Amino acid sequence: MRSPTSVDALEDFGRVRLSKSFFMRDFLFSDIAAIHGLLNVPQDPDLAIAAGTKLCEELLEPLQDRFGRLAIRSAFRSEEVNAIGNKLGKNCARNEANFAKHIWDRRDTDDHMGATACIVIPAFHDAFPNQGDWKKLAWWIHDHLIYSEMDFFKNYWAFNLTWSEAPKRYVHNWMETPRVLTKSGMANNRLGHGAEWAGIERAFISPSETPTRPLA
Repeated sequence: MRSPTSVDALEDFGRVRLSKSFFMRDFLFSDIAAIHGLLNVPQDPDLAIAAGTKLCEELLEPLQDRFGRLAIRSAFRSEEVNAIGNKLGKNCARNEANFAKHIWDRRDTDDHMGATACIVIPAFHDAFPNQGDWKKLAWWIHDHLIYSEMDFFKNYWAFNLTWSEAPKRYVHNWMETPRVLTKSGMANNRLGHGAEWAGIERAFISPSETPTRPLA
């Protein structure tokens, strides 16, 4: 597929269905692109679709099935959009650090495919709005889903959620110290944190069911 350069082509690209609930159009809006009049589309649409499909099927759909509607804050960024965001200090890492993260259509330096979306889970924040409650969600995801990275922010517990072909199992936050909750090599990087996410069922849309972590 060619990178869209017309309204019709962009409409067709936006209609690409990534999973049962999500379409490519859901991930293309960018405040930076809107303010600066930039076209936020991938140069390699096929790679962006492949990475976005994995992000949706492996992470976003299971979360939405459990907690209800997700709000997408920021997701795909073109290299041009990300570079301007980095230059202006708008919480955008340099391009090379965002390959296979917000820049879905570039593989990382180890040739791995990946994709990131910044999301809010309204039902979770409504149920758990107090200081430190974000960790309950982080540990639940850590125990139940095959993610690569999570990076949590203060407002509504928004967080960057990354899928990768080579998952790192790394959790970081911007509210508390230490900034790193867990990473490979730390004793707490194992599974089995039920005590940390106990009571999270209050935020479930179907409290009677808890999914099993899809690991071999």
